[in-house]
Amino acid sequence: VYLTLCCALVASAFGAYLHILWNIGGYLTSFACFGTMIWLLSIPPYQEQRRVSLLMASAVFEGASVGPLIDLAIQIDPSVLVAAFVGTAIAFACFSGAAMLAKRREYLYLGGLLSSGVSMLLWLHFASSIFGGSAAFFMFEIYFGLLVFVGYMVVDTQDIIEKAHLGDLDYVKHALTLFTDFVAVFVRILIIMLKNSAEKSEKKKKRRD
Repeated sequence: VYLTLCCALVASAFGAYLHILWNIGGYLTSFACFGTMIWLLSIPPYQEQRRVSLLMASAVFEGASVGPLIDLAIQIDPSVLVAAFVGTAIAFACFSGAAMLAKRREYLYLGGLLSSGVSMLLWLHFASSIFGGSAAFFMFEIYFGLLVFVGYMVVDTQDIIEKAHLGDLDYVKHALTLFTDFVAVFVRILIIMLKNSAEKSEKKKKRRD
């Protein structure tokens, strides 16, 4: 599962690189990513090679979709991009490790709460798109989303372990689940760090003036 996840992250980085080269990221790549994920989940597990290919294609489209944000980070401060990725990787390793070392099914009960959190995020996003939202409202959405998806890292890891105990060894689907958690956390950490970097640069300009 983790080897497949690493390959998906490399494919996602390649997708972001393609966006930087040709500016391909946008709604089209987002829809393509969503479509390939549904296609992957509709294929039976024994068609392993086809499903792995679809996972990599989905990761490339996901990387291209996140490409505009990554391009912005490179223009503002490339070190922020590296720090966001390292921070996400450390958080992922820590929370996944905690889920592995914990008792079986100990954190699975959190799944209901996290699902409620995702539905709240969708409603908040829907409300802000219709009525407009302030910067504070947007940052609340980002921090709350970060909390929810970090929780999903723990719950999904335990869920994968539990399914493996019950004989479900579909590592492609499990890697897809962890990949979506990783990207969701990475995007939110990157946005938070970019905002902090922009605020610091504004303060420095004011001091110089």
